[in-house]
Amino acid sequence: MKRVAICLIAVCAIALMTTSVFAAGPGPAEKAGQAVVDTVANGCKTEIETYCEGVTPGEGRVLACLYARKDKLSNACEYALYDAAVQLERAVASECAGDVQKHCKSVEAGEGRLLQCLEDNKAEVTDRCKLAIKATGMSNK
Repeated sequence: MKRVAICLIAVCAIALMTTSVFAAGPGPAEKAGQAVVDTVANGCKTEIETYCEGVTPGEGRVLACLYARKDKLSNACEYALYDAAVQLERAVASECAGDVQKHCKSVEAGEGRLLQCLEDNKAEVTDRCKLAIKATGMSNK
């Protein structure tokens, strides 16, 4: 159940990603936003129809509905939420690839070290990378 809560929190960024957060043009993170929406919509179709039928989509309301019923989610829905969180993480990695190469190439990946390096170099990190980190809720600060 803790895994579901973590995935739901990560996926809540969809609302931000599918709006104008990436106004500079569609990048990998923005494109991933629609894929994430589709993943959750398909994987949690039964739960959305059963528990969230009257919820107006947008601004994370459907995800909040799912979160409120996290104890009733099927394995397929839990997996869809997990998969969506992984897709978001990959989108951030893509948006920040240049920044990682420039500022963090000597940092070993894993255990949040790359994210910490990007945060430590926030003043020099590109706006697209900062927005991707913020939009997905991956920021430590």
